[in-house]
Amino acid sequence: MRTILITGGAGFIGGNFVHFLMEKTAVRVVNLDALTYAGNLDTLAAFNNEPRHIFIHGDISDRALVKQLLTEYAVDAVVNFAAESHVDRSIDGPAAFIDTNISGTFQLLEATRAYWLSCAAAKQAAFRFLHVSTDEVYGSLGATGLFTETTPYAPNSPYSASKAASDHLVRAWFHTYGLPVLTTNCSNNYGPYQFPEKLIPLILLKAQRGEPLPIYGDGGNIRDWLFVGDHCRAIWRVLEAGIAGEVYNVGGNSERTNLEVVDTLCGLLDELLPDSPQRPHAQFKQFVSDRPGHDRRYAIDASKLQRELGWQPLETFESGLRKTVQWYLDNPAWCARVMDGSYRGERLGMEQ
Repeated sequence: MRTILITGGAGFIGGNFVHFLMEKTAVRVVNLDALTYAGNLDTLAAFNNEPRHIFIHGDISDRALVKQLLTEYAVDAVVNFAAESHVDRSIDGPAAFIDTNISGTFQLLEATRAYWLSCAAAKQAAFRFLHVSTDEVYGSLGATGLFTETTPYAPNSPYSASKAASDHLVRAWFHTYGLPVLTTNCSNNYGPYQFPEKLIPLILLKAQRGEPLPIYGDGGNIRDWLFVGDHCRAIWRVLEAGIAGEVYNVGGNSERTNLEVVDTLCGLLDELLPDSPQRPHAQFKQFVSDRPGHDRRYAIDASKLQRELGWQPLETFESGLRKTVQWYLDNPAWCARVMDGSYRGERLGMEQ
């Protein structure tokens, strides 16, 4: 049985990837998560009694712990989701992003390299370290064009700068030490189990309560939206067939302005909650001052992944958003438990 070490596997994308592995494959999952505010064991509750899922509460910065897990479970691959990931939080408190995204990635790479060097030649050749990153490292696009794997890095927030640094570390460990790494840079994810500081779950929960729906600036900032299930399929495909040292961009081919996202979401709520006293939910839209350094447009060219590895998204934005809204409506208890007082939907990212 292959064993994969997942870091950050109680978070949004990592947790969805654990679900994918447990439901679609036969691998054993060793799940390491520090359980910061966005890590949630409720996301993993379905696997509490599943011997193929081993949860460890710990930090990627703990090099001794990571090396122990790699050795004890004879790990065949590492997939690194562990990261501080919210731009607004990085504006208010950048130190945690430097600690986790840069220093933590360094410690994880070093622990993995030491373990990899101890493996037999055949296991070394098959081993992979997959680093999950973001399109935000590329900066902001103009009205046209797409980010490719060769787009120069130009990060504009503490978050994206810290992720850019981690990407460079991963690249260096391949070119300097030969560690067989893979990097994926994805566009904006959405779907089940997303912490409600991000746009879609935040708007969804506020709209149901009849609270103001904050839209930054003029609402014209554009993102390429990727359903998290499609992203999980892409990560698995890259892990299976990606070439060591290569970078693969993952996008949903679904560009939307923030205003379009909010309007579509409100329309779905109107349809799915016909008896809601808040209808029409769009009445609560409120334009607020933009956040500092807010990139205007991101868009991903995922043609390399499609051409070389045969992946493409299965969900349109409309089908994926409908699944997402329905999941949140069906899981109010999950939403209530994650809103435990550490975050109540307040405005973040105002520090200048």
